[in-house]
Amino acid sequence: MASAAALPEAAAVQPQPKKKSNFKYACTCALSASMATVVLGYDVGVMSGASLYIKEDLRLTDVQVEIMMGILSVYALLGSFAGARTSDWIGRRYTVIIAAAIFFAGSLLMGFAVNYVMFMFGRFVCGMGVGFAIMVAPVYTAEVAPASTRGLLTSFTEVFINVGILLGYVSNFAFARLPPHLNWRIMLGIGALPSALLALMVLGMPESPRWLVMKGRLADARVVLEKTSDTPEEAVERLDQIKAAAGIPHDLDGDVVAVPKRKGGNEKQVWKELIFSPTPVMRRILLAALGVHFFQQATGSDSVVLYSPRVFKSAGITGDNHLLGVTCAMGVTKTLFILLATFQIDRVGRRPLLLTSTAGMLVCLIGLGTGLTVVGQHPDEKITWAIGLCIASTLAYVSFFSMGLGPITSVYVSEVFPLRVRALGFALGVACNRVTSAAISMTFLSLSKAITIGGSFFLYAGLAALGWLFFYAFVPETRGQPLEDIGKLFGMKDAAVEDDDDTATKDKQVKAAVEMN
Repeated sequence: MASAAALPEAAAVQPQPKKKSNFKYACTCALSASMATVVLGYDVGVMSGASLYIKEDLRLTDVQVEIMMGILSVYALLGSFAGARTSDWIGRRYTVIIAAAIFFAGSLLMGFAVNYVMFMFGRFVCGMGVGFAIMVAPVYTAEVAPASTRGLLTSFTEVFINVGILLGYVSNFAFARLPPHLNWRIMLGIGALPSALLALMVLGMPESPRWLVMKGRLADARVVLEKTSDTPEEAVERLDQIKAAAGIPHDLDGDVVAVPKRKGGNEKQVWKELIFSPTPVMRRILLAALGVHFFQQATGSDSVVLYSPRVFKSAGITGDNHLLGVTCAMGVTKTLFILLATFQIDRVGRRPLLLTSTAGMLVCLIGLGTGLTVVGQHPDEKITWAIGLCIASTLAYVSFFSMGLGPITSVYVSEVFPLRVRALGFALGVACNRVTSAAISMTFLSLSKAITIGGSFFLYAGLAALGWLFFYAFVPETRGQPLEDIGKLFGMKDAAVEDDDDTATKDKQVKAAVEMN
């Protein structure tokens, strides 16, 4: 009898099974949001081939082609700032839906354009949608993901950019045989389909828990955190950290609470804290974020992707089928390596991949510049080794880019800014990225004529060398750190410590005033 009575006791003391990871749910949220960046990738990929036929059909000059290719980045700059403000106002989730709707309209406008002016208006609308998408998708994903898999999940934005580029290349290859007045319209018009699918998928996404906390909706934030954290204890810890970052006292709890106004809490203060009167720590964070974005584009990635058919043609490859076929191979290579990189970001870390990627790109740019220079010096000869060097260097370049500098940019910048300035900080990073992208893509043809196409890639190689030095000096590792603790890597104190310091300073000032009286 005694042994039988002991059985319930033994069962009671048995350890409870560990709760299963919520990785699948967090992954689904990240995938849904990251699909927004497909629109940028598709536009970049499809325009590389469609521009050949648009130029012929609308009878454009090289300058008009350069403007047409690069202007989307300028419009995306406007869209990123509008998206930042919108996402803070109505939430990250609904901002993704707005991005999809805008790009949907822009794709149809471009597909039905009857002249250059109407086409450029379509580019404006698409650019605004792209700006919304590339601003909000990484921010949402970083705010939903637990620290253990944040690098993997946030890198999905770059994965979908590359998927979009590949789809654009495939669209070029599939419709190139249609009449020139029709093929480019179909290539661009079907870009509306991913947008429609995205809008439907986003309806099933939860809102960002950090945005919910900023609005005082603690109960809703707690539900999302419990579904996306690895353990219940981590969900509680994340909620406490987000509350501290938002300025909500630790003991203040409830379904909906009033968020206290604190330094940096309103829009004007956010601009002051980040731009007009930043602390040394905030300047270091902003410098790191803008530097990563700048060198991602300044090293020539857009020139390689947007003008890949022209680059391969300069390398001695002729015929639209061959040109677009090699371009598709480049798209497949980019996509495979970006998928490989997503599973290494949280294992290897951001910094090692960034340095290795940039060093590899530097070597490849030198190889591509050498091959193109040799081919250009012997226009009447077919120099096999130089053509092979150009193809190999291009494929290796996009591989190195996709394993580091490509995906890590959005991952890193979505992590480093404190919660109160994160949306604006990421928008500034996107702005820097798009301005640099526009400068590169809108000057490539003119630059190639001025210093030769080989010389252009030697110039990009010099910028890659500067980028490597910058990353080595100014970009610390963030792997495995909670978002609210990353500021410490740059010398930032905890929000609570800052508040205590402010209080202590005020007490000293009051005491000094009393003593003087």
